Amino acid sequence: MTESMKAVVLERFGGSDAFELRDVAVPRVEPRQVRVRVHATAVNPLDYQIRRGDYPDLVPLPTITGHDVSGVVEEVGSDVHEFRAGDAVYYTPQIFGGPGSYAEQHVTDVDLVGRKPRNVTHLEAASLTLVGGTVWESLVTRAQLTVGETVLVHGGAGGVGTIAIQVAAAIGARVITTAKGADHEFVRSLGADAAIDFTSTDYVDAVAELTKGNGVDVVLDTIGGDTLTRSPLALADGGRVVSIVDIAQPQNLIEAWGKNAAYHFVFTRQNRGKLDALTTLVERGLVKPVIGATLPLARIGEAHDILENRRSYALHGKVAIDVAGDTVVLPPRAA
Repeated sequence: MTESMKAVVLERFGGSDAFELRDVAVPRVEPRQVRVRVHATAVNPLDYQIRRGDYPDLVPLPTITGHDVSGVVEEVGSDVHEFRAGDAVYYTPQIFGGPGSYAEQHVTDVDLVGRKPRNVTHLEAASLTLVGGTVWESLVTRAQLTVGETVLVHGGAGGVGTIAIQVAAAIGARVITTAKGADHEFVRSLGADAAIDFTSTDYVDAVAELTKGNGVDVVLDTIGGDTLTRSPLALADGGRVVSIVDIAQPQNLIEAWGKNAAYHFVFTRQNRGKLDALTTLVERGLVKPVIGATLPLARIGEAHDILENRRSYALHGKVAIDVAGDTVVLPPRAA
């Protein structure tokens, strides 16, 4: 008899009502795979982009989406020696490579799996996997940010931004970030040295003033569009721009030419190495996941609404999903 589990299935592309909670079969475990009891997952912009149909050729329907897992190993494949049943783990499932994490159980290749940091909850760990891997690849692997350099993090109060500020500060960089004025105290508490209110101030002018006209060494773009186009104006000569946002429209990056700028476009790849590096920072107390809202699995549509309309809320960090429980913590409405 095939074991079943609860999962949120995306039946069609569309709004947050396109999900259905139902019983599905638990996938079988191949020799180099593990089966994990999912305690928590989280919501990412990629999730609502998939839901609304931005990647129809890569997502055959019906599907289970979701890109963060924190949980406990229940079964290991015959060739798995790195983990055993009972181990607490966290990881990002292979993107566009099979069922995602909006389910009570998940099966994945063992090479993607890392040991969960001991000093955080499953909800916190699940809020770190995709954004943490993205930040590590952006700032460490691609930009090669080093001690004493200055980085501009766009969107410092968001899911990626909150981790980027902390990782950059741990590296020893000077961190400038953009955030609404009401969030300045919060982003400074994460390690930002300066905050720019993007609603009332031109960040290019503000960076010039903060750096005495020298510009920043690295820009992390989490927003895209005009933010990406104008980022070279804030760069020092030979600076680097790392963007994690799809380019929907052609961009004129002529301003980058005169700065000898390097551009990196990051769609993060999953591996244990990045997770282990993040685990070290978390267990040293240098990085702390930030959760701004928590909902149970049955309310995944509401979680999507909150993230997709985050500017309507005073939302810091991630929207987490309590798969193993029924925790509800809603963010306050924006003033």
